[in-house]
Amino acid sequence: MEDGNRQSFNLYYIDWNDLENNSFHVTEEFVMQRLDGRDTIRVDIVTFINGIPMGIIENKGPKVDVRQGISQCIRNQGKDYAPQLYKYVQLMMSTNKNETRYGTVRTPEKFWSLWREEDEVFLGERIEKAIKDREVTKQDQDILSLFDRERFLEMFQYFTVFDKNIKKIARYQQYFGVKRILETIEKRDEHGNRRSGVIWHTQGSGKSLTMVMLSKYIFAKYRDLNPKVVVVTDRVDLDNQIYQTFVHTSLRPNKAKTGKHLVELIEDDGADIITTLVHKFETASDYQKPVLSQDVFILVDESHRTQYGKLHNKMRKIFPNASYLGFTGTPLMKEEKNTMMRFGDLIHTYTIADAVEDQTIVPLYYEGLMVEQSVNHKAIDGALDRITRKLSEEHKKQVMQKWSSFSKVASSDQRIEMIAFKINEHFRMHVKPTGFNAILATDKKVDAIRYKEHFDTLGDLRTEVVISPPDTREGHSDVDKESRRFENNFWSDMMERYGDERTYEESIKQNFVYGDVDILIVVDKLLTGFDAPLAQVLYVDKPLKEHNLLQAIARVNRLAEGKDRGLIIDFRGLLTELNAAMNVYSGAGLDKFDGRDLKGALHDSLEIIGELRQHHSNLVDIFRNIHGGNDMEVYERHLEDDGLRKEFYHRLGRLRKTLNLASSLDNVYNRIEDEIKRYEKDCRFYEDLRDVVKLRYGDSIDNRDLEPQLQKLMDQHVAAEDVSMITGRVDLLDKSELQKEIARLGSPASKADAIRSRIARSIDNSYQRDPYYYKKFSEMIDETLNKYREKRISEKEYLEQMNLHLERFSNQDDIIGYPSSIKSDYHAQAFYGGINHVFEDSNISYSAESMAQLSRNVKSVIENNVKVDWHRNVDVNNQIEQDLDDLIFEFMENNDVSLEWDKVDQLIQELKKIALERY
Repeated sequence: MEDGNRQSFNLYYIDWNDLENNSFHVTEEFVMQRLDGRDTIRVDIVTFINGIPMGIIENKGPKVDVRQGISQCIRNQGKDYAPQLYKYVQLMMSTNKNETRYGTVRTPEKFWSLWREEDEVFLGERIEKAIKDREVTKQDQDILSLFDRERFLEMFQYFTVFDKNIKKIARYQQYFGVKRILETIEKRDEHGNRRSGVIWHTQGSGKSLTMVMLSKYIFAKYRDLNPKVVVVTDRVDLDNQIYQTFVHTSLRPNKAKTGKHLVELIEDDGADIITTLVHKFETASDYQKPVLSQDVFILVDESHRTQYGKLHNKMRKIFPNASYLGFTGTPLMKEEKNTMMRFGDLIHTYTIADAVEDQTIVPLYYEGLMVEQSVNHKAIDGALDRITRKLSEEHKKQVMQKWSSFSKVASSDQRIEMIAFKINEHFRMHVKPTGFNAILATDKKVDAIRYKEHFDTLGDLRTEVVISPPDTREGHSDVDKESRRFENNFWSDMMERYGDERTYEESIKQNFVYGDVDILIVVDKLLTGFDAPLAQVLYVDKPLKEHNLLQAIARVNRLAEGKDRGLIIDFRGLLTELNAAMNVYSGAGLDKFDGRDLKGALHDSLEIIGELRQHHSNLVDIFRNIHGGNDMEVYERHLEDDGLRKEFYHRLGRLRKTLNLASSLDNVYNRIEDEIKRYEKDCRFYEDLRDVVKLRYGDSIDNRDLEPQLQKLMDQHVAAEDVSMITGRVDLLDKSELQKEIARLGSPASKADAIRSRIARSIDNSYQRDPYYYKKFSEMIDETLNKYREKRISEKEYLEQMNLHLERFSNQDDIIGYPSSIKSDYHAQAFYGGINHVFEDSNISYSAESMAQLSRNVKSVIENNVKVDWHRNVDVNNQIEQDLDDLIFEFMENNDVSLEWDKVDQLIQELKKIALERY
């Protein structure tokens, strides 16, 4: 200041209130220097507001997949490219004339969303102004929808949030859902109160973040009216989840701890956002006088449940003039219609079919299996006669009925053993190779424990059980002493292992989410409100009905990389229940709430037969004009055209994916076994053809349609733009993010387990780059875990040692004891480990320094031969094998070492595998 005083000023880079007070510019072919100084990047279109780059569009030709543009956007944000351009970018789009995906900064590819414009008038007006003399494309529609100046500003003022420091932008159903809610609450009823209503967005569609975005908009739009938002749930876990969602998005919620605390928060003008359990209104209504404000907004989660009907009057008593907004993720049933109608009319829907079509959840397939059981009625009747001989006739009848119920028959240990074996084999053959995991839902706690024991006996899978304490009712509880003793013993073991109930549950949940558990066995817990994207299969051995059934199957429909479906394998005949659930859903008074809204919820496994036949026919049709038998040369030449080859790759991928699914379903396989075998033979022929034409025509094909377990093999044959010489091992752990994650866990053991799981997954991902090193590191981790499980170290020591392992893993410390000549040479160290593995296996004695020299020579052989596309260059690969063969025999002669021929071949192949990963 001129008078020498200092004063702070706020600089406003955007005028949110006056659109015309901002400058909007667009440039094409925008060039920016890469940070590494090597080159530049070129972005198709950049949009600027007041000189700040805010939006990016990558336009692709009609034959180019939009995923290529997404890949460019993600790559260009990397530290070696142009991250400085993306600091202020709010919206990124990749588009061709027929398809669009959009995201924001750091959005992973699988979460880039499509846009469906719901405001036809809005879009029609803009199309009329912009496009005159040609057909309107999807590309036109989406650019006009998302890059309209007013909507563009609105999208990142209200519809972009940070969730756990991850930037997220609204999907279209969240945007239009909030907009329809705002239109609703602007209207008034005959008493002058704001309108209320129902929002039905199916599970997995982001209802919690929709509530956050709505709250942001409400506080901005009605700031001068001192609005208050109260978020109501009926379960402790949901209350915690929604509270944390608001916290993670930088809003300041207040959680009601008791009914009296709820009263205090209601009276506190500074408590803008309150989260509470609905039951707290029972107490609060006795103390709190009515709040007459018409600017209170009650957001009720899972509002279809009947308990809201019972307590609705209590809420109304405290907030008689509020706007009540009911959110639900499952369709209405007849008995719930009246509960929901109390909230008002339907405001917005986003159905299961919508979510599957938008690829925001994966489709679910169903297979029903029954275990045949022979019952020795004579023996059972005789035993029951002896047991009931002193009872009255009425009591005898009750006992007979109880023991003849399916629940008891279904719980027989022999039956559980048979199902456990079936699940074990199915998972081992069809799920484990993909890297996904599964949930097993059982009827009773004692059944869950029995399943665990049978899985442990088989010894193939990592399984865990999450149940409630023995004194808590869950599922169909057993009351007999033997079952109680069984449950008590299991619970004692868990408490001895984990310390308390919360740590027990959280530790196992974390391990499951990170993929450290193959099958999670539950009764009721975790069948609702538990997100585990890696879960692909739900094995069901319990009766489920209506909402519980729909919520349970939704555990396996979440998106994950490489996951294209969820699978329900049912041992209780639940398809009948699902059909019954569909029939009782009512549309009365709510036009869209009927059986049609369940379309896409579940697919019968027999539908796969038609898909399989169609995909096979589509593939064979490409070669319908070939008359050369199985002459590969004729087939190769037929695929000379680039477009035809691309279509061949796509159709082959679809056939392989469907064939793998059909082979995993007993109901399908047993019905068309011969057909599947024929398709498998054909598929292998075409896969061989694919590999040959890839080499012949220099393709780098998109292998997304192939099964995830083939990804690594495919990557080794895809050309890179240049040879990248990596100077060290790759640390896949983000320590800062990991520390944030584990900070929320309770006990030292749960934190240590989280660290262990992360390291294990990172080792799995990096293993082939240096198998010997990572094998040793895995053994160190396992040794620490065993010490803890055997109580040789405390929880605190367990965490300390895992933190030490994390530090050593991140720093890639030398745990092998490499000779000094290769201490700083990571490539040579990897080859050293490969050589060491084969030599140890062959009981060969050698000096460490001589082996270090051999590993350096191997490195020289590789580096002297590698060049662009060397992975798929047959001549280069042959030369490398020949040079390695010469090198190894020279080493054997000079060091008086004898190695069997097959071991020499094994060593050459291991060294080549390492080279393929590192160069």
